[in-house]
Amino acid sequence: MYAYKINTTAYHEEDFLLITDLTRPEVEDVIRPIVDAERENDIEYTNEYIVHELKKTYPKNMVKAYFSEDFMELSF
Repeated sequence: MYAYKINTTAYHEEDFLLITDLTRPEVEDVIRPIVDAERENDIEYTNEYIVHELKKTYPKNMVKAYFSEDFMELSF
């Protein structure tokens, strides 16, 4: 099981946490073309779309996403 902090933009508030049994290369193989398409052809995407594509590409694997509004930061 892996936990990845996914950062595809310059805005940290758009980052999300991905919990999955997919390897880093498997995750990157899905996300990289999506991000590249936006950067090269102005094709917009959402984080939810990224998660959807991961689930569609790897339907038998566990893919859970937690967005910033789903978790709380604790400071001590």
